[in-house]
Amino acid sequence: MPIRVVSLAAHSGAGKTTLAEALLHRSGAISRPGRVEDGTTHSDHTDAEKAHGFSIQTSVLRLPHAGTDLTVLDTPGYADFVREIRGGIRAADSALVLVSAVGGVEVGTERVWATADRFAMPRLVAVNKMDRDRADFYAVLADLKASLPGPVAAAWVPLGQGADFRGVVNVLTGEASPPQDVPPTVQAEVRAAREALTDAIVETDDDLMTRYLDGEEVGTGELQAALTRAVHAGTLYPVLPVSAVTGVGLDSLLDLLVTGLRSAQERGPLTGVDGQTREPSPDAPFSARVWRVSVDPFVGKLAYVRVWSGTLRPGDTVQNTTQGAEVRVAHLYIPSGKDLTEVAELPAGSIGVLTKLPDLHAGDTLADPAQPVQYDPLWLPDPAHTVAIHPTTRADEDKLGAALARLREEDPTLHSTREPQTGEQLLSGMGDMHLGIAVEKLSALGVNVTTSAPRIPYRETIHARSEAQGKHRKQSGGHGQYGDCRLRIEPGDGFGFRSAVVGGAIPGKYLPSIEKGVQDAMQKGSLAGYPLQDLHVTVLDGSYHDVDSSDIAFRTAGSLALKNALEGARPGLLEPVVQLRVRAPASFTGDLISDLQTRRARVQGMDTSGTVMTVTATVPQAELQNYSADLRSLTGDRGAFSVKPQGYQPVPDHIAKKIIEERKGELAGT
Repeated sequence: MPIRVVSLAAHSGAGKTTLAEALLHRSGAISRPGRVEDGTTHSDHTDAEKAHGFSIQTSVLRLPHAGTDLTVLDTPGYADFVREIRGGIRAADSALVLVSAVGGVEVGTERVWATADRFAMPRLVAVNKMDRDRADFYAVLADLKASLPGPVAAAWVPLGQGADFRGVVNVLTGEASPPQDVPPTVQAEVRAAREALTDAIVETDDDLMTRYLDGEEVGTGELQAALTRAVHAGTLYPVLPVSAVTGVGLDSLLDLLVTGLRSAQERGPLTGVDGQTREPSPDAPFSARVWRVSVDPFVGKLAYVRVWSGTLRPGDTVQNTTQGAEVRVAHLYIPSGKDLTEVAELPAGSIGVLTKLPDLHAGDTLADPAQPVQYDPLWLPDPAHTVAIHPTTRADEDKLGAALARLREEDPTLHSTREPQTGEQLLSGMGDMHLGIAVEKLSALGVNVTTSAPRIPYRETIHARSEAQGKHRKQSGGHGQYGDCRLRIEPGDGFGFRSAVVGGAIPGKYLPSIEKGVQDAMQKGSLAGYPLQDLHVTVLDGSYHDVDSSDIAFRTAGSLALKNALEGARPGLLEPVVQLRVRAPASFTGDLISDLQTRRARVQGMDTSGTVMTVTATVPQAELQNYSADLRSLTGDRGAFSVKPQGYQPVPDHIAKKIIEERKGELAGT
């Protein structure tokens, strides 16, 4: 049976899971569609998804139609689960992008479209929720053309909208589905849409373009064949109105998924990072990519693979070319929802699951050991949101490290680290929702934690040159301790240390000890006890004792000299800053800028693409502690953001004063 693998992607709330359920039911794969509200859908089958009412992971759904095995990868809509979204797109041959007939193009739409563009992915567009009040297919079509790159054209138009949505009309044939009369007003819309679609089709075919420009009439059959070729090649993106709730348009969509989606063979040869190619044929040398990993409480680790070439069978030994190890495969499964069906082979084009192979990771390439190849890794963004996590009990603390490693194994967009300055255990991810789910998973693993905003790792620095002496002298019977040095400190990038001592006032062997003493003192600045940075130190002079001088004495003297010099160096407080990029509908620009101004942001630029605005700004890290939730509230979940560290900057005096007072209170209480 021919295989088609399509990624179903959209902004959250467009109705992906409801549509996937409706397609399963309409194809006969299930006898009764489930409901998201009831937690009965085949896609959202985990306890967390049922509890929250939205997709958290990409679900694999299989449905037969017209003699074709359709595999739909239902990806999450929330940007927090970008690893699942991108993994699902990478594992597919084509994408079905879903847009709400009420909301139109949103940030999530742009995000999945850009990912599909990055990998030259052919795509179809379905405008869902056509049965809703205020549904407007033609406004959404105009929005698609204005906001998204590439040729978008309506291949079907609606019969009615909102409560009157009762069918779709094929633009090329003029036939309605389900069969019914097409009113004159809709016939006029069909003629206009056919003209636009014809223009888009002939632009993808030089021969048709020549004939068309010469005034020759191009037949419907030729246009249909050229449309199919263009869609398979990713040079034209057809649009279809549907309603997942009423089922109108689903038959046309299923037909389009069969005829409009390219097969693995049509995708063409795949190229590894070393330039080797593999034909997407069952007879070629085996190769596959692990595109997601999950942990089932009963089965254990599940590695989801997309077979790109060759055929995998139980008992085969394959090479993990990413990790440099061989793996023996015992059992093969094909997933559909929460169910796994054991199979005798996985041919090219298949989505399969390998179990009980602990050394497989998301992004790994598997290949024939005799003819190895390695594909590029999964493209994943850096974390955007961080919380501090605190184990509830000592037992939780003992188990935390292993549990975090398990989470990172399943989701590589989760990062965990211990902040050396504050000592806090930090967990970073794509947003507050992502981290909330991660904390729930820790609880399911038997590790209970609380979370808080991370403490800000402030630093201190100096703004003026200063000199001071540090003398350490101690006599307690026998050998004493004697070290004496005079230092000059001045502002500078990073840390610098040099000697300007002349005449042997301090033997050279003691200079490293002075430097260590300086670095010891830099761990606690004079303002609030934060580490010092960006100062250069010069040893000017000093003295020593033939008997009593030692490394430890000069280390102590160096530390004292720096502390004394800080009094005249105009110390100041520094705070970490990040570069923030926010993407949201342009209608929210004023609200975004106003909000950023309250966060002491310095806006660096604004860029408009279609209906979406991108704002770039430098913002203190302390002002973004709750930005993930705040942005969701500000934009109605229509915004997305990313952050990158940008170093440190001075804290304004009135804010620094408050921070210093609070810090001194903390230190006094310890």
